[in-house]
Amino acid sequence: MEWLAIFILFGSFALLLALSVPISFAIVLATFLTICVSLPFDSALMVVTQKLASGLDNFALLAIPFFILSGNIMNRGGIALRLIELAKILGARLPGSLFHCNVLANMMFGSISGSAVASAAAMGGIMSPLQKKEGYDPELSAAVNIASCPTGLLIPPSNTLIVYSLVSGGTSISALFLAGYLPGILMGLGVMLVAGFIARKRGYAKGEKASCAQILKCTLDALPSLLLIFIVIGGIIAGVFTATEASAIAVVYTLILSMVIYREIKLRELPKIILESSVTTAIVLLLIGASSGMSWAMANADIPYLIQDAFLYISENPIVILLAINLLLLIVGTFMDMTPAVLIFTPIFLPIATDIGIDPVHFGIMMTFNLCLGICTPPVGSALFIGCSVSGVSIDKVIKTMLPFFFILLISLLLVTFMPNISLILPKLLLNY
Repeated sequence: MEWLAIFILFGSFALLLALSVPISFAIVLATFLTICVSLPFDSALMVVTQKLASGLDNFALLAIPFFILSGNIMNRGGIALRLIELAKILGARLPGSLFHCNVLANMMFGSISGSAVASAAAMGGIMSPLQKKEGYDPELSAAVNIASCPTGLLIPPSNTLIVYSLVSGGTSISALFLAGYLPGILMGLGVMLVAGFIARKRGYAKGEKASCAQILKCTLDALPSLLLIFIVIGGIIAGVFTATEASAIAVVYTLILSMVIYREIKLRELPKIILESSVTTAIVLLLIGASSGMSWAMANADIPYLIQDAFLYISENPIVILLAINLLLLIVGTFMDMTPAVLIFTPIFLPIATDIGIDPVHFGIMMTFNLCLGICTPPVGSALFIGCSVSGVSIDKVIKTMLPFFFILLISLLLVTFMPNISLILPKLLLNY
């Protein structure tokens, strides 16, 4: 019966995805068909609807719409331009300075907005004309932007880490946020290393050295934006407020920043921003509710335990198991977006990881880092499509150009996987985790 449930669940889910059924509906339908194996039609329908509703009955989920709204306000509030000016100063004396500017700006803007797609669109739209003017290769410029935009999914605040905390049974959001800093910086530095090597090989010039006055002006302009990170993360670490309360504070702060200090957003624009945020929130929460039903169906059919036994049958070596999990997640990431992947596969892989002694915070960062690569790859890589679109280059050419970046990011993933202190050192130091 269990193996029949596995076949129906994953087989019907894969078939529905192949038929281009929206992923939320594919999850609900696959879950319903699986539950029908052991329950009557009416009971199965009741279970699916109950689990969809109960999956959203969690106070921590309030952080997601607030962070989405604050990110959309920042996208319109002139923050990207100010961060790019600061990034230009920081990367000016390196070969291919505009590449490094792009990466640094993605790291800063992505961490503030919490969205890889928003970061790829904002930074790509601004940087591409500048890079073309300086004679940079358009495909390489797009590859740098796409490879570095997911850093904001690791550097907090990150909605993906909030979802992982929920589905993993309450892993500390504060610890996850702190754990994401060094892996996110490692991802950005890896992209900068490859970009710098290629830039030096192709003879791209360094930028002009900035004067002290320029450095001071750019820093002061960008400081209010960067201060958001310290307010949100500092408040959570100090215990002043929870992650959910921090998300609401982020909305208030970004409104003041965009409307009063920078004056880039008018009052009449707010309804449109709120509507866009509501649509995005509805998509994310529908995925969470649908995936809660799928998690219940998997647990009811003992699927996580069957997969765990299969892994341990293959090998009890933690290195082999972690490599196998990473390989499967890399495959999953190529055809599934991050949020449903985290929701569906955390209940399967986390028990296996904890059984071999992996800390849940470390595993969450490893899983997020892994799935970050998927949004840069076809066939459903949202960052890939947005990055190519704003840069005006074809996807097939960018894919070839991105291969060296994928290589360094895979090495970085292995470092994060097998050197847990990269993730855990900050939670241990600041939270006594």
